[in-house]
Formats: sequence, C-alpha cells, structure tokens
Amino acid sequence: MKRYLYITLAGGMLLSAASCKKVLEQPPLGTYQAATFFSSSANAKAAVTAAYVPLNFVDAFGNEQWVLGDVASDDAVKGGLAGDQADIDNINNFNITNTNAAVEAVWGRNYDGVSKANFVLDGLPDDNKAVPDADKALLTGQAKFLRAYYYFVLTNNYGDIPLRLHVATADNLSLAASPQAQVYAQIEKDCTEAAAALPTTWTGADQGRATKGAALALLAKTYLFDKKYQLAAQTAQQVETLGYALTNKFTDNFSSSTKNNTEAIFSILHTAGLSPKQGNGLNQAFAPRGAFNGYGFFQPTQSLVDNFEKSPSGVVDPRLDYTVGRTGQLYFGSPFDPSWSATGYVTKKHIQPLSEVPVATKGDGNLNIEVLRFADVLLIEAEALNEANNPAAALVPLNKVRKRARESYLYDTTLGGATVPAGLLPDVTTTSQVQLRDIIRRERRSELALEFGRFYDIIRYGSAYATNALKDAPNFSFDKNKFFPIPNSEVSTNTLLGKK
Repeated sequence: MKRYLYITLAGGMLLSAASCKKVLEQPPLGTYQAATFFSSSANAKAAVTAAYVPLNFVDAFGNEQWVLGDVASDDAVKGGLAGDQADIDNINNFNITNTNAAVEAVWGRNYDGVSKANFVLDGLPDDNKAVPDADKALLTGQAKFLRAYYYFVLTNNYGDIPLRLHVATADNLSLAASPQAQVYAQIEKDCTEAAAALPTTWTGADQGRATKGAALALLAKTYLFDKKYQLAAQTAQQVETLGYALTNKFTDNFSSSTKNNTEAIFSILHTAGLSPKQGNGLNQAFAPRGAFNGYGFFQPTQSLVDNFEKSPSGVVDPRLDYTVGRTGQLYFGSPFDPSWSATGYVTKKHIQPLSEVPVATKGDGNLNIEVLRFADVLLIEAEALNEANNPAAALVPLNKVRKRARESYLYDTTLGGATVPAGLLPDVTTTSQVQLRDIIRRERRSELALEFGRFYDIIRYGSAYATNALKDAPNFSFDKNKFFPIPNSEVSTNTLLGKK
C-alpha cells in the first residue's frame, strides 16, 4: 500500500531545483511562481510530496544520518575497507573539519527539506482560495511536521543554526544563526499545529504520510531534549491514547513482511524494484562483503554488545541477536564469518536476507527506516516522568518495553523455547531516581541501538556521561564536539553566520 507515496515522490523531486550543497543560497522562488503553482489541490499535494523526498535512504552516502547519529557514538564504527569513505573515519576519530563530507551532506539534505516545506507553507497562505480549506489544513500540517523534523535533526547535529521560516529571496539569502532554544520552540510550535491539523490515519495511496501521532511523538521527543519533562510525559501519554501498540516480536519492526505494524508511528518508506530507484540503499552499504555483496560499513562495537542484559544463568536479551550478527549465531541463515568485521560484529536491523534481496539488486531493499516508533515514545515517557520526580510512574512505560523484549520467547520459535528464561529482563522495581535514570538510559540504548540516534542521547546526558562513553574515541572533547561544525559551504556564503 505504501509504495504509491514513493512513486509520487520520484516525480516530486522535479519540483525543486534547490541545491543541497549551499542550501541557504538558493535561487529565489518568488511570490509569482508560488502563486502560480499553488492553483490547485493536486499541485499543492505534489509540492508536499516533494518535501518528503530528502528523508529517504536510497543512497546510503547521500543521507549520512547514520554516520553522525551512530558512528560518532560508542555503538558503531565505520568498518569497510581502510581508506574508503575516509571522512567517515574522521567522524569516528573526531578529526572533524567543516569540509567533512558527512557534515556537509546531513546539513544540505535537511535544509533542502526545510526549503521544500517552506515552499508549501508560503504557497498556501490563508487567502489562497484555489485550494479548499480542508485540503489546505492537511497539506500545511504535513509541511509543518516535516519542517519540524528536519530542524530537529539539524539543531541536534549543529546546535545554533539559521532558522529559515520562509523561502529564500534575492535579498535575504544570508541568515544569522538562532539559539537552539529558539529552534526547539519553533519545532514545538510546528508540531503542535501539525497535530491539530493531521488525521490519526491515512488510507489508500496516502498511507505513509505524517499523522497526528507522528506530530505528537516528535513533539514529545523535542520536549524531552528541551528538558521540558512534564510536557514530554504528557505528550507521550497523548500518543498512547491513539491506539499504537508494541508488536509481539521486537524484530517485526525490522522485517519487510511486518514493517507496517501497530508500533510504527512514522517511517521513511522504501520500495524495491521501481524506476527511478526508491529502494533502501543501506541494505548494501551495511551488509558484509563477499557472499552478501555488501560494503561492510556500520559495524557494532563491543561496548554496545556489552550493554545488553543477561539473565542470572547467562541468557542474553533477545534484542542483541535481533540487532547484531556475531560468532556462534546464524546470520540470516548463514554461519557468521569473523572476517566480515573488524569489531567481530555486523548490524542486522537494516539488512534483508538474500532470499528477499538477491546479490544482483543488493542496494535496492524495501525495508523502511523507523523514525518514530511506539517503544521510543514509551521510553520518552519513562525518562520524562523520572526526571520530573515521579519515578514510580516511570516504571509503567519502562516495564512495557522490557516485557515485550523478554516475551519474544513466547512468539518467536527460532529462540528455541516457548517460555521466558528465568530472570531475563525482569520488571524494574526501584524508585530511586538516580538508579532509575541509569536503567532507563541503558534500556534506551538496547532498544534503539543502531537506529541513528545514540550520539544525541550521549550528548544530552551531559559532559560526564559523554566523556565516559567516548573515552576510547581519539580526540573527543565534549565542549568541542557536542555539535558538528557548520559546513564550510555555508560559512563561506552566509555572511551573517556568527552574528545574532
């Protein structure tokens, strides 16, 4: 069902000629073009659809969110051949300059998304009579959600950034950076307005578009990052009322046959076999070299593996083997080969077996990327309640996540038993805020491992936590590296950067 959105997206890419390299120095679209273009609901919908395009992972090296979000963290290293994609190694080693390719790519891609969203919002003012009000509300709601998401990515990567809320014109190409607090405030405003306008579900070819739940989930996450804990907890609870539910099996979120499930709140959609290509390129970038025809990038660390809990008898959290390939375990039906990885581990979450995506089309997978899923919302709620001095209440959402993880044994016959091993992932009972804080952080790392967000958690936990987590990372300094540098392409063209 969701393939239709991405068929449209391929055509929608033609709507904007804005450069991804110098995003704030874009050819001005002008009021005449916008007024002419937004003359029907069909045109307006096409413009909104184009604003989804920068989300995709069709090219693993065009969207390097996985590099900044996880390779920079303690969860993964680059892997692959020595010297290949050297700028990713530089991220890993915190030898980061403002000409780094990954730093440039993430900036450009997300500001391209901002530009496309702004084009919609500028083109659909209240006095636009060509588009019915009901259509306008749905279209602007999506644009506001997308703009909020792109800015959430940007400010967590780069800190204080230019906050552009309208399409660039010839006389305002340069824009000063706004404090992160102001960026968060705009994200919160956009999400609130999007949630009020968007439906709880879409049907038919529109499935996959942003929903009320997506806007509220992003709002809850932004409140958490903004340390507005009461609001984060309350908003996460609003998401719960919309009917989302954890899947029986953790791995259902990372399987092509079960990807559109009750836990998925907002996904980046990919469909294999289309022209132009709309498949997931991470499938090849992350798969092992050799028989799997992969590039061997994005290798999990021993530190991540050690984070997963074990029962008193040594049974490991089943999420480990759903997430990581390792010696002694089959890798999609094949014996694990230690030569595949310098760390001894390979990722599994973004990989499909050869039975689904053969060697010849390895870079054209159809797994979605789960941007916001219900388990994340529950952990947001747990953390927010604990930080708001209500640890007893925090236990409820936290233990829902742990219960699902251990009860994989009841639903997955490949685990070899129909009962939960004794003492595996028991419910947490402590109401010590300090102890519970550490438990929630560990749980979040296990549940959301290799989903491109660990580095931002490390940084928001503060200097002491980050310094310890990255103690083995060459050159890491919290004050210097908590944000990536604004790219040179932007600094060299935006004359107001550095001025507030």
